[in-house]
Amino acid sequence: MVVKAQGGIGLEVGDKLVTTKKTGKYIGEITQVFPDHYVFKVLAVLKHPAQGDLHHPNEGDVPFFHERKALAFGEQANIPRKTAKPYNGEIPDYDASLKTAVCELMEKLEKEDTLYSRKSIAALKSLMKEYGISPVG
Repeated sequence: MVVKAQGGIGLEVGDKLVTTKKTGKYIGEITQVFPDHYVFKVLAVLKHPAQGDLHHPNEGDVPFFHERKALAFGEQANIPRKTAKPYNGEIPDYDASLKTAVCELMEKLEKEDTLYSRKSIAALKSLMKEYGISPVG
């Protein structure tokens, strides 16, 4: 069943998509369609969520520096229809995509020397242990 929102694209249950959720980017599969949003199941991670306070991005001196996990394989989440784009490419293995996304973010942060980057690296190292990912290098 295709449910079209005003001005939106019509994706169906089972269609693959690429979308953002908070500051992460994912490949997923639509499991439910509503007029204003989709429910999707996570299949791969393209970009790991940024660490810290979403209301104060790239700032390390905040009251609570949040550790932000990527959505898990098979986890379902609501997303606004406007953030969904059709995906027709190859879908990488979830674990491999998660490791790649974490390592790319870590490499970017290691090039900076700020309070934010140091706190983000510490948070990512903690998450890597939780994810079962070995540090690179």
